[in-house]
Amino acid sequence: MAYSIEPRAQLNSLQYRLYFKDQNGHYISPFHDIPLHADKAKNIFNMVVEVPRWTNAKMEIATKDPLNPIKQDVKKGKLRYVANVFPHKGYIWNYGALPQTWENPAHIDKNTGFGGDNDPIDVCDIGSKVCERGEVIQVKVLGTLALIDEGETDWKIIAINIEDPEASLYNDIEDVRRLKPNYLENTVDWFRRYKVPDGKPENQFAFDAEFKNKDFAIQIIKCTYDHWEALVKKTEGGEINCTNTTVLESPFVCKQEEAKAIVEATPPCGPANTIPEEVDKWYYYQKN
Repeated sequence: MAYSIEPRAQLNSLQYRLYFKDQNGHYISPFHDIPLHADKAKNIFNMVVEVPRWTNAKMEIATKDPLNPIKQDVKKGKLRYVANVFPHKGYIWNYGALPQTWENPAHIDKNTGFGGDNDPIDVCDIGSKVCERGEVIQVKVLGTLALIDEGETDWKIIAINIEDPEASLYNDIEDVRRLKPNYLENTVDWFRRYKVPDGKPENQFAFDAEFKNKDFAIQIIKCTYDHWEALVKKTEGGEINCTNTTVLESPFVCKQEEAKAIVEATPPCGPANTIPEEVDKWYYYQKN
């Protein structure tokens, strides 16, 4: 299925939002309305790209906003940009989320001992194409890394775009290790250190930062899908905004007129603001 996006307000501003439409031009939620599976029989998943590779703006599906547009994360009233910890520049993969998944804070993961981070499950696409923000791509899952982020379980799914010229060569996590030497090690390094320039300690991992394989990752995804399904069909979504346009069993389903009103209540699209110069700064420090 083809999806389109509609930007609102100015890029690099607190008001910026990126709304989604289906092939009929109907507004949808990228969190709730895009199916998790593109081809369930073949374990092909839809991925919503939030952050293109080599960019720094920490964009994410706005789980608390109606229709869950992509917006830039804000910290202490300022737009959040991920620091460049040498030798990394921005995000080192196309980064995004699997729709119709939810890492439930109330669910204590038996593998990590911590609850979920209250977001859709994160995905790192290792393909060669630099994707666009808001692009919906189809990926093969290869494995997962269990990040413990400030006392929360934050699974990172490793996947590859099925349209990548080398996609057929990758079928499990060991293929990444064999064909992309040091790639997985650098992925761990990135997640371990990316918050240090903000004064935070290094992140920790379950399984001594070892990647788990494809089958393990798919079971984790299934669990997060089950938690999402229970959430969107409940009468109270808590902090999560479950407004959607296609999940008919959900009490949060809305009509297109309502969805259009949600979008039109935001400022219209305008010229992008300039990215601050300090976003390009490189940070150097001794690894622990």
